[in-house]
Amino acid sequence: MSNRYIKRILEASVYDVAIETPIHPMPLLSESLGNEVLLKREDLQPVFSFKLRGAYNKLTKLTPREKKRGVIAASAGNHAQGVAISAQRLGIQGTIVMPKTTPQIKVAAVRRRGSRVILHGQRFDDSCTHAQMLADDEGLIFIHPYDDVDVIAGQGTIGMEIMRQHTDPIHAIFIPVGGGGLIAGVAAYVKYLRPEIKIIGVEAEDSACLKAALEAGRRVTLPSIGIFADGVAVSQIGKEPFRVAKDCVDEVVTATSDEICAAIKDVFDDTRSIAEPAGALAVAGMRNYVRKKRIRNKTLVAIDSGANVNFQRLRYISERFEIGERAEMILAAAIGDEPGILKRFCQALDEHQITEFNYRYEPSAAAKIYARVHVSEDPKDRTRLLKSLRSEGFSITDLSDNELAKMHIGHMVGSHTGGVENEVLYRFEFPECQGALSDFLALMEPTWNISIFHYRKTGGAYGYVFVGIQIPVEQRKEFESRMSQARYSFVLEQDNPAYKLFLS
Repeated sequence: MSNRYIKRILEASVYDVAIETPIHPMPLLSESLGNEVLLKREDLQPVFSFKLRGAYNKLTKLTPREKKRGVIAASAGNHAQGVAISAQRLGIQGTIVMPKTTPQIKVAAVRRRGSRVILHGQRFDDSCTHAQMLADDEGLIFIHPYDDVDVIAGQGTIGMEIMRQHTDPIHAIFIPVGGGGLIAGVAAYVKYLRPEIKIIGVEAEDSACLKAALEAGRRVTLPSIGIFADGVAVSQIGKEPFRVAKDCVDEVVTATSDEICAAIKDVFDDTRSIAEPAGALAVAGMRNYVRKKRIRNKTLVAIDSGANVNFQRLRYISERFEIGERAEMILAAAIGDEPGILKRFCQALDEHQITEFNYRYEPSAAAKIYARVHVSEDPKDRTRLLKSLRSEGFSITDLSDNELAKMHIGHMVGSHTGGVENEVLYRFEFPECQGALSDFLALMEPTWNISIFHYRKTGGAYGYVFVGIQIPVEQRKEFESRMSQARYSFVLEQDNPAYKLFLS
């Protein structure tokens, strides 16, 4: 299957716009993992992403008549810039359809490349559908971001470079996966030339469409996807990438958002560069793979696919990386109100450093503590800490994996209310655009009263919202149906222990 790509990759036209990116050693991560870790620096491309390779190769393969018609693409970021710079270089009129939630910096970057920008819809799927409609109406050539043999061949030049740059043995290459164009191209070339090298796909845990497809033996569409690693937030693997992956990919691993944040820090520590979440995904997957397989003294290569991260997102990333490194725990405690109780609690922490501490006195119940505490990466340290606290009689809940606690509760400790009748709790993802709250409120019945509202801006296309709403039990299905029809992504949090401890 991969053989058909070798000639295409060798003949791919990419270097008129792309550079041959270096492979950099990661000495700090290498020492930590006990392996030689190398990073393929696609973040150093002129548009800070690998995407221009496939886009330019595709555009060079168009006939003169097709070039004259013009091209159109749908993208919220890296593919858009790749198509725009490629069209500009080749003298082709480009049109890019982008979601209305796309950060202005990315919109401006595409316009600077001379392409027409159309803002349509709140999500990528809306933009893609609109782009395909415009392609039909205006006779434009649609440039798919990953499900195209020429795009895949362009991305495959990364594999060709890795093989040329590092001729010594390589145990595995870790490749981020969204729609699958990158892993298909790299895997096709590497497996043909050096089949002993393992190809490991890495997906965000909440958008693992390749993993689901390989397990099912066919392409499947995920019912929902996460948005943190927006560069790989794809609900279904591409048809052609999946055909290649079935033959050439050895394994797929996943990483959580917190683990991706930790990987961003790993990349920064070793290179002083800041990867976007999708760009650091391969490093996060490598960490998990090494931990699971107990790999030692091997050479491992990870592809840093891009660095188009909004500056505003760095606050969120810095808040979460220690959880991803397993270097921090979030603890909730119920304690008494006798004199000296706080001192005794801190002593039971056994010299673990406190990074955040919230305390709320309760006149008619046990007082509550919300604390973030440094721990070592050794899982036994976490167990010892919990045992130490509980041996002192404290009621402790580990909230380290509780998304509501990490995103909202720490900012709301002390916001207790009395019994709120018919209160139901949801976490939402709101589009970061003007009128988002008004649009949400317009869906509400006058009798549905908001009792809690907490919003976190993360610098991405979507913000995170925690909402408490007073809705009679018999009307809750109607509420959720309205939210689904309006395409709001939400999670019911009624039984979340963090909510019960601090806000109920």
